[in-house]
Amino acid sequence: MFGSAQNGVLLAARLLMAAALLPTGIARALNVSGFALTLAGAGCPAPNAVATAAVVVQVFGPLALILGVMPRITGLAMAGFVAAMAALLHPFWQFVGGSAVTERTFFLADLGLAGAFLMYAMTGPGAWSWQGYFARSGAAPQPARAPAKKAPARRAGGRAPARAAA
Repeated sequence: MFGSAQNGVLLAARLLMAAALLPTGIARALNVSGFALTLAGAGCPAPNAVATAAVVVQVFGPLALILGVMPRITGLAMAGFVAAMAALLHPFWQFVGGSAVTERTFFLADLGLAGAFLMYAMTGPGAWSWQGYFARSGAAPQPARAPAKKAPARRAGGRAPARAAA
């Protein structure tokens, strides 16, 4: 894809990935104690701390994703979060019959979302993002570079002058 089409697809992908997590994150933020009880029922150690951390990641991660801020960190963190929550909340290996099929479907869907986050971490957000805006405008601070070293002067014969011994 080229130019605007690629940037539009990357923006749409970011919005769709964020839409998979942000509504649930907001709902969990409004009832953190209920989510902590769910985690405690799943056997999670320190459910209150995990629930609070999960809510922070699940609300601010998709917002960073939508804006295109720190794509590598955001993508890797979100992939790890989704994979961990999938293993914790959808242990299909503990079920039989129709419940096992349902939990396995949710588990695999979450792993697919984790894969999308990894692809985002590797490809970046595109030009229609916070990062792309600063790259175009040149407003982002450039890293300081050391001054280039001068090459030694050459003699007429093409050889570099011999250095004096100290």
